[in-house]
Amino acid sequence: MAESCGRKLVVEVCNAKNLMPKDGQGTASAYAIVDFDGQRRRTKTKFRDLNPEWDEKLEFMVQDKETMESEMLEINLYNDKKTGKRSNFLGKVKMAGTTFAKSSSEAIVYYPLEKRSVFSQIKGELGLKVYYIDENPGPAAAEEEKKPPTEEEKTKMEEKVEAVPEKEEEKKTEEEEEKPKEEAAAAAKEQEEAPKPEEVHSEKKQQQQQTNNKENLKSESGDVVVVGGLNEAELLRSLRSGRSRSGSADDDLVDRMPFLYVRVVKVKVKSEESVAPSSSCFYAKLVIGTHGIKTNKSQSDKDWDQVFAFDKEGLNSTSLELSVYRADEISGSDAESCCCLGTVSFDLQEVPKRVPPDSPLAPQWYTLDLESENPSSGSGGNDVMLAVWFGTQSDEAFQEAWQSDSGGLIPETRAKVYLSPKLWYLRLTVIQTQDLQLQQLSEPINNNNNKVRSPDNYYVVKAQLGAQVFKTCRSRTSGSSANNPTWNEDLVFVAAEPFEPFLVVTVEDVSNGQQSSSVGHAKIQVSSIERRIDDHTDPKSRWFNLVGGGDGGSSYTGRIHVRVCLEGGYHVLDEAAHVTSDVRASSKQLAKPPIGLLEVGIRGAANLLPVKTKDNGTRGTTDAYVVAKYGPKWVRTRTILDRFSPRWNEQYTWDVYDPCTVLTIGVFDNGRYKSKSEKDVRIGKIRVRLSTLDSNRIYINSYTLTVLLPNGANKMGEIEIAVRFTCPSWLSLIQAYTCPMLPRMHYVRPMAIALCPNLVLPTVFMFAFLIILLRFRYRQRVPLNIDTRLSYVEAVSLDELDEEFDGFPTTRSPEQVRIRYDRLRALAGRAQILLGDVAAQGERLEALFSWKDPRATGIFVVFCLFASLMFYAVPFKAFVLVSGFYYLRHPSFRHDMPSIPVNVFKRLPSLSDQIM
Repeated sequence: MAESCGRKLVVEVCNAKNLMPKDGQGTASAYAIVDFDGQRRRTKTKFRDLNPEWDEKLEFMVQDKETMESEMLEINLYNDKKTGKRSNFLGKVKMAGTTFAKSSSEAIVYYPLEKRSVFSQIKGELGLKVYYIDENPGPAAAEEEKKPPTEEEKTKMEEKVEAVPEKEEEKKTEEEEEKPKEEAAAAAKEQEEAPKPEEVHSEKKQQQQQTNNKENLKSESGDVVVVGGLNEAELLRSLRSGRSRSGSADDDLVDRMPFLYVRVVKVKVKSEESVAPSSSCFYAKLVIGTHGIKTNKSQSDKDWDQVFAFDKEGLNSTSLELSVYRADEISGSDAESCCCLGTVSFDLQEVPKRVPPDSPLAPQWYTLDLESENPSSGSGGNDVMLAVWFGTQSDEAFQEAWQSDSGGLIPETRAKVYLSPKLWYLRLTVIQTQDLQLQQLSEPINNNNNKVRSPDNYYVVKAQLGAQVFKTCRSRTSGSSANNPTWNEDLVFVAAEPFEPFLVVTVEDVSNGQQSSSVGHAKIQVSSIERRIDDHTDPKSRWFNLVGGGDGGSSYTGRIHVRVCLEGGYHVLDEAAHVTSDVRASSKQLAKPPIGLLEVGIRGAANLLPVKTKDNGTRGTTDAYVVAKYGPKWVRTRTILDRFSPRWNEQYTWDVYDPCTVLTIGVFDNGRYKSKSEKDVRIGKIRVRLSTLDSNRIYINSYTLTVLLPNGANKMGEIEIAVRFTCPSWLSLIQAYTCPMLPRMHYVRPMAIALCPNLVLPTVFMFAFLIILLRFRYRQRVPLNIDTRLSYVEAVSLDELDEEFDGFPTTRSPEQVRIRYDRLRALAGRAQILLGDVAAQGERLEALFSWKDPRATGIFVVFCLFASLMFYAVPFKAFVLVSGFYYLRHPSFRHDMPSIPVNVFKRLPSLSDQIM
């Protein structure tokens, strides 16, 4: 039997809704068949039910964790043929492996049933929970697996192998569709029958290894890779790596930078016990011209295993010298006496070159030569193990090496990759409270020292998640309902993974006006909150006991009724809407496979201006590094110290899920290394919209870095980058333009105030009718005169009146002028935002005709061609008739998502991308 990797895929078939009747009597008897990686499972049949509920868990073994994401899970619904003779197919659902959630983070998802062909009559939804579990085999089980089988087990296995006939894979033909009963029986039989012999799986594994070796040999060849001819599966497999490609052999977007690598492993000292004291420390010193660096000091083991990378352009010598020293402590003093154990020299012209994918150079033993015999250093014969080679920045040892151009082993100057935490919306619906213990509240006291309470009580609910605090509106209660206030109000928080441990809900009494007293609080564990990813089901409401009070005790003070959930169907906008780089939903179960790959090569910068001083203010310098952000992944290059034209030549990759997103690149000056407390100064930034790039084409350009300062916009230099947007499937790229920008929940249940556009006109005319009737009795019966209220003379403030009578130039104090200017600037800012939104629509229309987005313009050109032919051949009356029928279509053909023309128009670029 094939060995499992310890991972198990669990498919929980929950229920289905609104299935198509198939038995001729308005019902259907549905069952599900689930296929994954050659394994098949079947659910029970739910007879005569269009909304069946199974709640069955089906388990599948995962053979390889790495290839699980490339597998497909297929669920087919059939009607049991015992109750009818019509077509038995009810629909199917296909899921990619990238949407499988980890255990404890799953949630029920309703997938629309897909058709098998154009003429299939399919409707309804299927509710599923799909997640995987990583199981670690116990030590006892591992020992049992290692034990060889006995002779009896071998004979049983041979008999079992002979009893199991060889079967071919079942083909999905029309005959099987007409005979679902036989298919179900075959599926049930496959579950019970024994697995095929282990020899078959071993042969398959050998074949897979051979094909993988062939593919590796092809990829390791030195030929230029043509991106347009890549296999889509191979490319998408590389997409899921999610790491920097600066260490691969395909860094074709950057230049190769030669480095001299020196790996110092350890030293072997002869006659150590008789020569070296027990407190001695050993270290090695490397000297190349004016460059000198020491390794860490090692005491007893004499093992360093350090790598040094010297920039070849900065070397001013043709030889490398490595010396090993022994440092002995001087008794009664903090000083040390150093003794050279020997030196080994290398001619740089004879150093070998190594470029990945070549194997790493193995270290060798070299004998240390002594210039003069020193009794304290022994009689010679000491050896050092090291390796010296010329490589590039794509070498595996580059990331951990001491780097000459970035200051050595400084953590603040190293290249790093960051991942932004996944953000969720946490929705807390405060419904009501019951049984509040009012006698525990701090009540006002009258002159006779008797506690009195106002007839009306006001309560608010305060919720806190980390540093976020929100309050509901005041709820007024009186009489019999004084202990049971009601709110029915939503509070929305932003929660980041890993979540805060508790959501604290506090009920406060604000009857006194200025002071608020706590009635009680409840703590909700965020890890136990239900996760919702669609609008089909509402989270269950829960009751929590309120404890504590004004004295901070733990007594019972009532209970609160809330509904709380984590909204996984939304995308939390952590960027400006017009420059967003990721629009995916928070839940992984709604994730779609990537449509392409974004490769960015950060080559270098030129003519950077100095942003700080060095050497006691005698000269200026710049320690520049680059930050690139796309989606949740941030990358930071290494810091090149004291250079105005640094060269990084680092290449990174990102998965692309939507072409209408923006890549942001910023250049900064590092002011935090070597325990400095200065802030990093921004030198400039650029943005690249992916929709303006042609697929499978390399763009190598220099962009001007401009920063806005109080004295105006300053040009700080130029940055050179290379960008390539690779898309293996042209059809999936065009299909992305027809989809909405944001996930479905943003349109079905928007986070803003709910609007009813179909009630706008009826409400306007009804309000107009009622208002006109009410004003009939207040109509004017005398001639009109000057009305002071019309000019707001009585409502205007004294400051505005003073501003009205102020002359030119002003005679008021600077403080008054500043207040008036701030008020005017706030009004102008709101007007500018409104005008900017209107102008962006015109800019998108202009971009449609100017090929700024070649794919969107191409779609529009094809549409215009067909539209011209259609309007020429079809009479205008027929077009109006068809449009009317489409507008008055049946509600079953309507949907809540934006139309395709609206989606394409909103994805067009505007000039807001180029605004600083």
